[in-house]
Amino acid sequence: MDISEQRIKAMTTAGLNLIGQALSIYDSQLRLVVSNLRFQEMFDLPDKLVQPGASFHDTIHFLASRGEYGDDQNVDEMVDVRVEQALAFEPHYMERVRPNGQVISIEGAPLPAGGWVAVYTDITGTKRAEELLRARSEELSGQLLSHAEELSATNRKLAATITALEEAKRQLTEIEARTRMTTEMMPAHIAHLDASGRYDYSNRRLSSVMPGRPSEILGLHISEALGAAAFDRVEPHLERAYSGQPSVFEFTEDQDSRRIRVSFTPDEQGGVYVMSVDITEETQARVALQQTRRRAMAAQMTSGLAHDFSNLLTIILGMQAKLDRMNLPDDAAELVSATQQTARRGGQLLNRIADMTGNRTPHPQATDMKALLEDLRILATPSLPRGVGLSVVNTLPDGALMLDPGMVQDALLNLVLNARDACGPSGQITISAHAIGNIWIEITVSDTGPGFSSEALKKALNPFFTTKGSDGSGLGLPMVYDTVKLAGGDLNLRNTPSGASVVLRLPYRPAPPVREGLVLLVEDNDELRSQFRDMLIELSCSVIEATSVDEALALTKDIGDIGLVLSDIRLEGAGTGIDLVEKLNHSVPCILMTSLPHDDPLYRRALGLAPVLQKPFTGTQLSALIRTEAA
Repeated sequence: MDISEQRIKAMTTAGLNLIGQALSIYDSQLRLVVSNLRFQEMFDLPDKLVQPGASFHDTIHFLASRGEYGDDQNVDEMVDVRVEQALAFEPHYMERVRPNGQVISIEGAPLPAGGWVAVYTDITGTKRAEELLRARSEELSGQLLSHAEELSATNRKLAATITALEEAKRQLTEIEARTRMTTEMMPAHIAHLDASGRYDYSNRRLSSVMPGRPSEILGLHISEALGAAAFDRVEPHLERAYSGQPSVFEFTEDQDSRRIRVSFTPDEQGGVYVMSVDITEETQARVALQQTRRRAMAAQMTSGLAHDFSNLLTIILGMQAKLDRMNLPDDAAELVSATQQTARRGGQLLNRIADMTGNRTPHPQATDMKALLEDLRILATPSLPRGVGLSVVNTLPDGALMLDPGMVQDALLNLVLNARDACGPSGQITISAHAIGNIWIEITVSDTGPGFSSEALKKALNPFFTTKGSDGSGLGLPMVYDTVKLAGGDLNLRNTPSGASVVLRLPYRPAPPVREGLVLLVEDNDELRSQFRDMLIELSCSVIEATSVDEALALTKDIGDIGLVLSDIRLEGAGTGIDLVEKLNHSVPCILMTSLPHDDPLYRRALGLAPVLQKPFTGTQLSALIRTEAA
């Protein structure tokens, strides 16, 4: 028969009240968990200080204010000392005489889950008996004295043994405290499950690894702590661990699609050690690296073939040009024209292959997604038939995100044009964007066309697969897939009740705030310096100016609030912007700008010292780089 929680609490309280000693239990935050009636009576405490949740600090302050610990110390200092001692959670035993003459003993012990329990015993009668016995010791017989001496010697040995045991216990407690502190500092959830699947140890980091879950999980079953969906994913591996086999696996949890790596390690007592780590960013970086390696391999394989094929196309076009200049029959001229068009199409195909396998490194910068999607709508609308509508639904949080805007917009435009072809003369295309927690940006391009065929769902991401016949290259979706993978994201195709949709997931990276401070602008060209000053002012920066290295160094020495130096490489006088960066020696963040070509020795040297802006540049490019430096 189940006993209600309220009844258990009532029975426990009644049992504690029957104990002749005073008892109190405080948690790791020094809040009262439970106490008995004797605790209140012994110290004459008001009701508010014996309620669950009452502060240990307030209780000590109340007692100290009444002179419980003597009148020769400052009350606040006295309270601070005792609170600090309590936070150490070390076992202790002491005896003291209260102001009313009562002698009490206090024995405290730490609890495995944090906090401690203290027992207070009235030993006034015992102490009086000891004093009476000492007063009458002269009347004891020699034999009794001998036995007393033997007993005293035994007690001393026992006391020495107890001292040694207490020291060992103290050291173990200290080791446990260090171990707990170490585990709580780790960016992982470390725990132990007993044989029934309940937590009997936790470093209270579950909520940081899997947001939305509780931090205090001692006594909870793992299914309660994780939730049904996550537990279903880990249960087979947990059963394997309980059978004695360690298990390491990864899964994606439902709440905000975090990628979690879990290790289950069985112990010899039938329990299981658990370690869970959030590897979302690691997975994103791994995906991006894998895609980069695949592209490098593809480039290596195709570069030679593309070169030879390009030469062949050049020869074919040359020969067809000669034939075109000859006086050929009309039928032959049509064949020549068709051959030329096909060869040119082959050249375009080679260019697209080069785009896929060439150096397409993402360059993330602070990007306003609202503006990007609106620009995309304006850009794509003229290419749509009159009967096809395009709408944008953006619920992303306000604020710039770190993305490569060019690559993202190209990918989305490609998908919109594919959706246009699927819709035909009439239909609706929708671009929707929203955040999944603070992990992913999800952008969906959906249409009201016929949807993907079963074959397309399987093969559409393969290069050269197309459902458009001779009108398609089969490289559109693979290029979008390549773009997303390079950014550490993913792409999925699916059919909906109204058509098809392509879902892009990109890592959610909020851009750091724009640096709003004092910028030292070093440029010897008056016209350019005025232009750059206007750019910086539009970014809410205050600007001071210099034309040479010596002038700039003098300003940095006299003005301590300079937060950024923006300098040209070539300057008035013998010094260069590179010399300025080296002399500042990282004391102030620096950005260099130049119109030198990339293969110039000064340009290559500058890249090793600071970010370099290639002239001409826009205010958006400057803003993105300033944000990066502010991070």
